[in-house]
Amino acid sequence: MTEPKPGDLIRIHIWVTGHVQGVGFRSFVQQSGVLFGLTGWVRNVGYDTVETVAEGSRDRLEKFAEAVKNGPRAGRVDETRIEWEIAMGEFQNFGVKYSV
Repeated sequence: MTEPKPGDLIRIHIWVTGHVQGVGFRSFVQQSGVLFGLTGWVRNVGYDTVETVAEGSRDRLEKFAEAVKNGPRAGRVDETRIEWEIAMGEFQNFGVKYSV
């Protein structure tokens, strides 16, 4: 993969563990995605993990990642794993995925 230019569309995949259930974490991440003009989704994974995928420019995604690492005031982030990926352009907005 060639190095993306500053305005190129790329993808970030983030897993956050900690006190992230029942504190509005998904809503916080979704609102942050909208605020930074990104597309993608956020969902709960298990009882202590939230996963999010977002697409946009590198600078906006870096700001988004910082917001996710901090989380909402009522939450607590213990660990964050981030992977940079190739954008697929498959999302129309930023939403919440619900477990079945």
